[in-house]
Amino acid sequence: MSGRFEAAKTPLDGLLVLTRRKMADERGFLSRLFCEDDLVVFGWQGRVAQLNETGTAFKGTVRGMHFQRPPHAEIKLVACTRGRILDVAVDIRRHSPTFLRHFAVELSEDNACSLLIPKGFAHGFQALTDDVRMIYAHSHPYAAEAEGGLNPQDPALAIDWPLPVINLSPRDAAHPLLSPDYRGVAA
Repeated sequence: MSGRFEAAKTPLDGLLVLTRRKMADERGFLSRLFCEDDLVVFGWQGRVAQLNETGTAFKGTVRGMHFQRPPHAEIKLVACTRGRILDVAVDIRRHSPTFLRHFAVELSEDNACSLLIPKGFAHGFQALTDDVRMIYAHSHPYAAEAEGGLNPQDPALAIDWPLPVINLSPRDAAHPLLSPDYRGVAA
């Protein structure tokens, strides 16, 4: 526990599920989404270079699996502030003992959990409800030339999406299946 966050390790080194401590009274609640002083002990490095909000209209929609190649690799902190999602991170660090393994966790407005995703991971999610809202903090600004992605339906990743996959963007659907010589990224 650090400040307003409690961390739970996952089987993938550096990937953490953080639970935000809510402070509530009869008026409602306050939940801190980001605090550099608290998160640095869990691996956050540097500033928040970019903060994004996404909205996903329909349950079953899958977005991802996205990453940024070095030197634009980023740490992400992901929170679901409306609805529910299955959030998935895939280890693509070239020399990692868990290379190409994934971890999935439900994030929702009710469970106050976030996923802290280190550099060297691909990230995506499936909306489990309609009208999902998410907040992303990024340690590095988006760089189109460094963008990469994995096909979220690649059998080699063995992601068990709980709902039939719908609304996959043309870009995400076009990511090729992994070849046997896929090397990942330097971490």
